[in-house]
Amino acid sequence: MKTLPKLEYLTLVLLVASALLPAKAFAQGNLDDVEIVAHHVSGSVYYLEGRGGNIGVTVGEDGIVMIDDQYAPLTDRIVAAIRRISNAEIRFLINTHVHGDHTGGNENLGRMGVLILARDEVRVRLAAQSLEGALPILTYSDAITIHLNGGEVYAAPLPPAHTDGDSYIYFRDEDVIHTGDVFRTVAFPIIDRNNGGTLRGTIDALAILAGLGSPNTIYLPGHGEVSTREDVVEFRDMVLTVRDRVAALVADGASYDDVSAAAPTAEWEARWGDPQRFLTAVYAELAGTD
Repeated sequence: MKTLPKLEYLTLVLLVASALLPAKAFAQGNLDDVEIVAHHVSGSVYYLEGRGGNIGVTVGEDGIVMIDDQYAPLTDRIVAAIRRISNAEIRFLINTHVHGDHTGGNENLGRMGVLILARDEVRVRLAAQSLEGALPILTYSDAITIHLNGGEVYAAPLPPAHTDGDSYIYFRDEDVIHTGDVFRTVAFPIIDRNNGGTLRGTIDALAILAGLGSPNTIYLPGHGEVSTREDVVEFRDMVLTVRDRVAALVADGASYDDVSAAAPTAEWEARWGDPQRFLTAVYAELAGTD
């Protein structure tokens, strides 16, 4: 492990601490004026936009499957938005990962009788936060399929990327993939190392997601607008390029401040915003500064 000068070490610690908050610390802000807006994606698949991660919904006479549920105070508004689409029973909820902007409504929906599913790692991390009422009832370590409404909702684990509990959900009949927060259109990747996320896993997970699709596949990101396979490939290629640039700098003995000053993300910042959370995680993994 490399030893950093005191000032540089403190700078990196502060950046990492602010960037990689535990799930329960993801601030929800004031939710009083949040409106839940439903968008049709394809066939029986919709997504709900509000505050937090995109909620995937597939509807039919046999019932409804939800993907993620944003924050607890929004549950009534979320259910009302779903009711404007369908009056069928909400039967299943799948969490794509642990963060509170995707799992905050778990307890409310569980009390309504909705069966909550997630990877084993999600339940473990929610339990560690003493969120007993929010725990998934059914957990998985391999792919599962919900057969409903004459179609298939396929959920499968990804390598440790955004967190160590990431899943993607594939609505096979509509050719729609909900990526969770592994892919987003509104920011650089967030690699939550406090919850097991990794740079290497991010690259591998994006490659898996891109490999699942075709030019006609619709991708529903954890945050942002519906996208194409080409968008996922572009995002993956950006991560690869930044990884290679930072790795070369680290090999030359660059500090974090040196890496930041070299601006390895410059050409993408107009599109994806402030890169510092992403760069801190990339540097920490490549420089071995844990």
